[in-house]
Amino acid sequence: MQAFLSKFNKVKKLNSSADQDLKKQILAGVTSFFAISYIIIVNPMILKDAGIPFNLSIFATIMISVVGCLIMALWGKAPIILTPGMGVNAFFTYTLVVSMKFSWQTAIAVSLVSSLLYLVIAFSSLSDILARSIPPVLKTGITVGIGMFLVELGLEKAGLIVAGHNGSLLALGSLRSPATLLAVFGLVLTIILFLLKIPGDFIIGIAVTSIVGFFCHIQGQATSVQLSQISQWGKIFNQGDFHNIGQVQFWLAVFSMTMILVFESMGLLESIMPDKSRFKAGFQSSALTCFLSGIFGTSPTVAAAESAAGIESGGKNGIVALVASGLFAASLFLVGFLKYVPQVAIAPVIIITGATMMQNLRFINLQDFSDWFPAFLIIVLIPLTGSIATGLSFGFVSYPLAKVVVRQAHKVTPTMWIISGMFLLNLICTAFIG
Repeated sequence: MQAFLSKFNKVKKLNSSADQDLKKQILAGVTSFFAISYIIIVNPMILKDAGIPFNLSIFATIMISVVGCLIMALWGKAPIILTPGMGVNAFFTYTLVVSMKFSWQTAIAVSLVSSLLYLVIAFSSLSDILARSIPPVLKTGITVGIGMFLVELGLEKAGLIVAGHNGSLLALGSLRSPATLLAVFGLVLTIILFLLKIPGDFIIGIAVTSIVGFFCHIQGQATSVQLSQISQWGKIFNQGDFHNIGQVQFWLAVFSMTMILVFESMGLLESIMPDKSRFKAGFQSSALTCFLSGIFGTSPTVAAAESAAGIESGGKNGIVALVASGLFAASLFLVGFLKYVPQVAIAPVIIITGATMMQNLRFINLQDFSDWFPAFLIIVLIPLTGSIATGLSFGFVSYPLAKVVVRQAHKVTPTMWIISGMFLLNLICTAFIG
């Protein structure tokens, strides 16, 4: 009898422990969702500048997040959230469409081809080769540079910086503008919530700022969003335009986007994945979702840095992503409220997201100038030129040259030489074609 009771107590303890762990994973999933839920509004806001209808982009963003998190839960089995990426959406809109004059349909085609190459890398030994060959300082430089670009973008949307005058590149916006003052209020509120680590800090900041804006008669989106409009999703679904696939400019864009997708995702997964043995499966899940994002009609997905919020809450496995997938699906029923969200309510989130990405600067050895200078070129040229591709090109070309000069050529792998040569070719072609 005592033996039976002993076994019963052991089983009971195991079940209790399993229940507690399940609750922890579910809570971590809820935490991660609220940390990244702002993307439902912010991503369509950025893609609207590329010409993708805001209301339809909402549905594309939600649905690819549902599918991406589901893939990560079942295949990657990791607590990683997959959503359209901040920074990549800026490249899609402001480099491909605004700077290179592609239509958003052509930009979708670039995304599809880039994601296909990403898939090939993820499901082959190339992912391991690249992970070993690309210097961490350049991966970090990409993250910091994109972060700085987002800060600039957020400040512009807030009206805090405007085009310069009297010879200056930029100038302070009008602090007498009600919209700019609302953005400042939102920034102060959101940063307080963020510093206090309040769950759902970003979405709370957006909601409160939008409510204040409503009473101050600061308008939200020009078009209202209703769940019934999901029937029109086909207007952006599978709309990639490949008519320019024979042009060199198209392939230059493909090369740059592929580099961004591969190295940004690789860097994020390497830094936040709690179980490093799941890196390969997580990387593959990210690549597959990235490819599907073009079909769904949105910019490429990445592993969200905000996944760290759930991981810090105890998230360890795919249940976290599964819970987030369900919550993204549930958010479809709340899209009607988005008409009350003004652009300036989104700006603080973009600014703070960029600032958190820039924190990775601490991982760069500033004492070694041959490391720092190539990263520095990436960091400053991305926001100053408005082109992520330009920043990447100068950084990757200068790295091996700097190492040769300081007699550290042995640190440059053959793969790195090849990629640097491709970026140099990218710069030459851009100079003569662009």
